[in-house]
Amino acid sequence: MHIAVIGTGIVGTCTAAWLQRDGHQITFIDPREPGEACSFGNAGSLSPSACLPVGMPGMWKRVPDWLLDPLGPLTVRWRYAPAVVPWLLAMLRHSSREEVTRIATALRRLLEPIFDCYTPLLQAADAESLVRRTGCLYVYSSREKAAQWAWGMNLRRSLGVKMLDVGQEELESLEPDLKGRFRFGILAPENGSTLDPSALVKALHAHCMAQGAGFVRESATGFERLGRQVTAVRTSDGARTPVDGVVVAAGAWSARLAAQLGSRVPLETQRGYHVTVHSSNLQLRHTVMAVENNLMVNPMAMGLRLAGTVEFAGLKAPPRYERAQALLRLGKQLFPHLDTRETTQWMGHRPCMPDSLPVIGRARNAENAWLAFGHGHMGMCMGASTGREVAHLVAGRPTQVDLAPFSPDRF
Repeated sequence: MHIAVIGTGIVGTCTAAWLQRDGHQITFIDPREPGEACSFGNAGSLSPSACLPVGMPGMWKRVPDWLLDPLGPLTVRWRYAPAVVPWLLAMLRHSSREEVTRIATALRRLLEPIFDCYTPLLQAADAESLVRRTGCLYVYSSREKAAQWAWGMNLRRSLGVKMLDVGQEELESLEPDLKGRFRFGILAPENGSTLDPSALVKALHAHCMAQGAGFVRESATGFERLGRQVTAVRTSDGARTPVDGVVVAAGAWSARLAAQLGSRVPLETQRGYHVTVHSSNLQLRHTVMAVENNLMVNPMAMGLRLAGTVEFAGLKAPPRYERAQALLRLGKQLFPHLDTRETTQWMGHRPCMPDSLPVIGRARNAENAWLAFGHGHMGMCMGASTGREVAHLVAGRPTQVDLAPFSPDRF
């Protein structure tokens, strides 16, 4: 079939690559260059262990203090509060232990085959060098502090995630640059990361193009339909692209298109910030998650990336780069010897659902339209497995992952 894939981020690009492997003709539709939106600023983690949702048990107790701190880990711009408060309340309703266990179980099934799903795509695109499997260290100031997060870590273990306790001496042997601030860690040895998330998306997209894909550099605005079949995608230049099927994978911009196909979903943008320290003098060998500070630290090809903040302000408000600078200050506190002479900062729109589960499935009112978005901060982790499962749906094959928890109709 000729399938339009709306979106050239990691999810859309992986989906297109898997569809091409089934012999389908692909046309990308996106006004942006591949890997230049949310995927550009991703922290780069490829983590089978990252199965915990954003909303965790007891989180509601901390939200008021966070919201009062304009540079805290989670903030809402007051003008946007009326629009987002119902969404936040829905997120908190999904934060009970029973709900978190259900959500984590579903996420784990989608995350577990990360590397099985990426490997054939990377091999075909000659991009294997962009991914490494060196593990992730969750680090703490003490073993006692780590106990505060024990319930979530034990849930991960119960779902088959390999997690190894690391004492201070071993931790400092694994990562000498952590000496002084961190005295206990938990190693997830099966995790990996990418040296450059944008380059990874571009490499996969370039291979799709080399295999005959088309690319319409416009915004998708709507669809033409005949009964329950999408026959064409309309774009912002007034043109139409005839299709046999369509996949909506436009990240934070997907909700309006999904609604036109009968699937109304509570998609929200969590505005993520990062700072990349190009002059970094740290010699980290692992991705590092400073759990108490909610800071992800990833050594990349272009420098050390610091990420881990969430802001709710919608798609149109300008960035507040003070939040990125707060990440840099935190990095300096944790690594006092970090060379920060050369840095860049970024803000992007993570597409998020209140239950932390992406939307993967057929659109309600179209038999040849599929939805693949809402992956939050884990798009890089789940992009390849989502693409594989969407290809199964398009082909009418049984999926390898139970997609019921990700159904667009669950709302």
